[in-house]
Amino acid sequence: WNQLVSDPDTIIIDTRNAYETAIGTFKGAIDPETTSFTEFPRWAQARHNELKGRKVAMFCTGGIRCEKATAYMRSIGIDDVYHLKGGILKYLEEVKPEESQWEGECFVFDERVSVKHGLEEGDAELCRACRHPLMPEDRESPLYQEGVSCHHCYHTRTEEDRARYAERHKQVMLAAKRGKGPHIGN
Repeated sequence: WNQLVSDPDTIIIDTRNAYETAIGTFKGAIDPETTSFTEFPRWAQARHNELKGRKVAMFCTGGIRCEKATAYMRSIGIDDVYHLKGGILKYLEEVKPEESQWEGECFVFDERVSVKHGLEEGDAELCRACRHPLMPEDRESPLYQEGVSCHHCYHTRTEEDRARYAERHKQVMLAAKRGKGPHIGN
């Protein structure tokens, strides 16, 4: 994989959604800026001419989405296409940080929020209002309030929404204080 993505003739495509790519990706990767994978075929079709005849390397979190993207690319005539088997998670598990082409953290769909090399838990936390991953510098924003808002959603939520989120966060904290375990998702 490192040899493939280090080749300047290779086009590297991150098939994940924008909120996932926001906290990490491979060096030189193109971010299609999709909000849903269903947008990927339209993105690929619009770039068909620039991708045709080129070497294309695609990746995703666990390997499934990029397998689908690879099959789609081949179906539209992009033949020299590859994907990262096992996805970013396998890469971060097996590749030493000093040999890595990965930059940042990898968003995961569990309470860890993100992982680093060796699958060590990352520094990202979720905004409980919009579910966007937030890095430590994002949580420095004056628009960030734990459990209530962040710079991604502050202007799209109402005061009524934020009041609801604040009450929910209060209940989560009270449950934790009483030792009742995680309040959300229980």
